[in-house]
Amino acid sequence: MKKVSIINEIDEMLTTYCDGCFVRTQLRKDEGKTAAHRFCISSCTVGTQLQFLGNELNKVGTGDKQ
Repeated sequence: MKKVSIINEIDEMLTTYCDGCFVRTQLRKDEGKTAAHRFCISSCTVGTQLQFLGNELNKVGTGDKQ
């Protein structure tokens, strides 16, 4: 994957799934920003995919390609 296509995919996922996410909004209200972030990066399938894409972006950025 090229860098631009990874960035576009990340942007599309954030726009489609994260903007207006009820779970994140409710967690922020009830437990705070840190708890909501923790949920997104550890329990949410979209967050897991975003982490994967971020790692792929780092690989492309450093020149390590698979």
